[in-house]
Amino acid sequence: MLSTILVEHPWLTTVTLAALVVLGPFVGAWLVDRRRTTGVLLGLALVVLTALTLVPTSRDLERGCFVEWSVPTLGAVELVANVILFVPVVLLLGVLLRRPVVALLGASGASLLIEAVQAVVPALGRSCSTNDWVSNTIGAALGALLALVALKLHHRFSGDRGPELVSADAS
Repeated sequence: MLSTILVEHPWLTTVTLAALVVLGPFVGAWLVDRRRTTGVLLGLALVVLTALTLVPTSRDLERGCFVEWSVPTLGAVELVANVILFVPVVLLLGVLLRRPVVALLGASGASLLIEAVQAVVPALGRSCSTNDWVSNTIGAALGALLALVALKLHHRFSGDRGPELVSADAS
């Protein structure tokens, strides 16, 4: 159903990706000190991710796995949707842990695990693809970058000067 909507309205993926890039750092910065809210939002994002990747479909697969290497472009709706899928998860996890790189590595590993489950459980009606893993990892990298920007924004606007690198007396 979702894929049908995205094919009929391909601009939705571009608009969603742009909104995540523009709004993500500000929302993330606001969430830094709101750990419970961030955790709830992360939980919801993980439920959506799980539903979109592991809930069985009614498709019969002719072939289970595909080895292909395509870089997502704005016109490639499915690939961009796979990028988008991991951006909020890694943004939220990176802000929650305050470790965007750890969130990136965990998400890339989780994507690989999802593809492996899709490969070994054909009853899901989902095909595994290296393209999905690449797109998910690109989305995770974007989410980590947005989390890093969010943490820097929070640091800048919170009044917390952070660690002093140079003594105030040295100036």
